[in-house]
Parts: sequence; structure tokens; C-alpha cells
Amino acid sequence: MPQTGGAKTAIVLAGGGSLGAVQVGMLKALTRQRIVPDFVVGASVGAINGAYFAAEPNEEGVTRLERVWSRLHRADIFPFSPLNSLLAILGRRDHLVTSALLRSLVESELRCQRLEDARIPCYVVATDVLDGREVAIAAGPIATALLASAAIPAVFPPVPLDGRHLMDGAVTNNTPISTALKLGATRVIVLPTGMSCALERPPRGAIALALHALNLLVMRQLLSDIERFSDRAELIVVPPLCPVSISAYDFSQTADLIHRAEAATRLWLKKNGLHGDGTPEQLLPHEHDHHD
Repeated sequence: MPQTGGAKTAIVLAGGGSLGAVQVGMLKALTRQRIVPDFVVGASVGAINGAYFAAEPNEEGVTRLERVWSRLHRADIFPFSPLNSLLAILGRRDHLVTSALLRSLVESELRCQRLEDARIPCYVVATDVLDGREVAIAAGPIATALLASAAIPAVFPPVPLDGRHLMDGAVTNNTPISTALKLGATRVIVLPTGMSCALERPPRGAIALALHALNLLVMRQLLSDIERFSDRAELIVVPPLCPVSISAYDFSQTADLIHRAEAATRLWLKKNGLHGDGTPEQLLPHEHDHHD
């Protein structure tokens, strides 16, 4: 349950492409234990997961989110058009793919249409295209805010909102622990997506490689933030999955990621994980032996 008095708990959700499915499994385990924060902060795909959870912070709400993930296909997120690609290359457009299908998918299971109507406060982190400042959106149409937070530069178009042009929150603060602290959190539960630590070769394709690189950057930033902010609040980082042998561009194994993450998080909770501290070893640089 949310904390009372001066103490405030925030759940912070990082970005990570298709690895965002891991957070759904984590949320399933947390809600089963009736762990509900005072507010939620999310960036990129973490903002989508966070908004669904904030709208209905219980097992039913996470089930709705799981249904969205179960219908996901790469073409739903990145519906490529040769014409769009050509126009982007020629400088006639600022994006490779339209976000119309992603909007439909995001809206498909939403229980409320505006952020301020969520059951618990939700802050969606995006980036101002012009000045690079972080923007924490707390009110207005949920779908628009989520598309802004997930608008990968050059892949999706920037999203106009309240006189600004916004893009992916990953550019400024993909695991927004600092945002949660500014909003008054004294206890921060971080749900990282983890990284594709067991790939045997680099992902193929420009967007696949870009997402992989961004994911590595996010996890490196998270390590720095854990060290930087550990003395300012109680930081609890839910261990991500390891090993992970798919890229952040591969949406074919989301059900398996959810199942594995739920099981791993339930075991972590059983071992009193919420009362531990430190950086999960899964986030530290490591290698896997690909030989039989």
C-alpha cells in the first residue's frame, strides 16, 4: 500500500524496447504482494507500462497491460514504408515510420484517457526537441504523452504538446530516478528492462542496432544513477532477467519474458529483496559463454 506521512514511494520504469515486457512480469509479482507506490515515473516504453499500472494499480490493471503486450508484433510498432524511408533520407520528413499504429495499440486497453484521472499520480518523461530539457508530463491525454515519451528520434515523429515538440525521454533521462527524487520520493523502486546480454552477434538492421545501443546506454546510466543517488533516498532495484538472448527490437518472445520476469521477481521478493540494497549483478558488465 502507499506510504503515509512524509515518506513517499515511487516506482520508476526505464525504457528498453521489447525488453519492456520484463517490467510487466515484475509488476505482476509486485501487485500480487499488494505493493502500490505513491506515484509512478516512466520514460519511453517504461512510461507506457507505468501509465497502465497507475491507471489501475492492481492485478486486473496489469492483466490489461499484459494483453497489450501479447498482441504486439514488430510491424505494429515499426510499420515500415519505402516511401517514408525515401522521404526521410531526402530530408522531406523527420521520421521513418508513422506512430498511428502504436497509438491505436496504446489506447486499446486504457482505463482512463487523461493522466490526471489515473488512480495514482503518473509522470511521463519526454524531451523537448528544441532545447533538450526534460519534460515531466502529469496531465493531459495519456496516449499523446506516451507517444511523446516513446518517440525515438528519426524513427518516430516528434509529438506536439502544449506548445512544445517532444521526443523520447531516453534522450534526457531514460531511468528517471532523479525525477522521482525531485517529486519528493524517499524510497524508489526501480524496474529496469535489463539488457540483451547473451546475444551471439550484433543485431541486424539500423533500428535494431540503434535500439540495442540505446539500451546499453540506459543500463550504463542506471548504474551511474544508483551510485549517484543512493545516499539521497532508499533505492531498490528489481533484478532484471539474465541471460537475455533477444534484442530490444525483437517482439517475438514477450510472453516468455513476462513469465520469466514474474517468476524471478516473486523469488526475489520471497528472499526479502525489497529490504536489500546495492546494484543487482545482472546490471554489471558481464559475458556469457556461447559454447556448448
